[in-house]
Amino acid sequence: MAKDIDDLIARIRTLETELEAEFARRRAGLHYGIERGRVLFEQEVARRHAELRTHLARYVFTARPLVVLTAPIIYSLIIPFVVLDLWVSLYQAVCFRVYGIPQVKRGKYMIFDRAGLKYLNALEKLNCAYCSYANGVIAYVREVGARTEQYWCPIKHARRAYGAHPRYSGFAEYGDAEIYHETLREGRKALAREAD
Repeated sequence: MAKDIDDLIARIRTLETELEAEFARRRAGLHYGIERGRVLFEQEVARRHAELRTHLARYVFTARPLVVLTAPIIYSLIIPFVVLDLWVSLYQAVCFRVYGIPQVKRGKYMIFDRAGLKYLNALEKLNCAYCSYANGVIAYVREVGARTEQYWCPIKHARRAYGAHPRYSGFAEYGDAEIYHETLREGRKALAREAD
């Protein structure tokens, strides 16, 4: 049975690789390249992007009133996101060192490349930066949580775990007492060997 699961996981990873290759082929048709970390569009593409930008005044004054009224609620989440970001960074800086768990590189999850898109106005760029930060924090925290779970409690749940992190598939089955301690030991050894 474990071999069947391992085979399924291998097939999923192969499909993920194929999917990423397909995304790369589609991106190739968008006429941009990356030089020294910056995205550069061909000159004609950049000019067309600028033409397609919605001017800021038009963007603001044509927004639905309820969108304007709810914007402060959306942006108020920046406070808990920053607190979460700082607290999890402190947590792993202290605890992961104690347990010998490699620290998650926060910068790997923070991607702010949409500001270079000329078809976005200033407010759209701000919105994109906010979403990039919020989702980056969530992905970063998820990986810190996944490593913590692998170290302390690598047991699958009895019910289906929706959106489970990639480490979850290697956890012991719920109720399989025979392999729990072995899975715990092996998971900790695997973490100790990891380099981010």
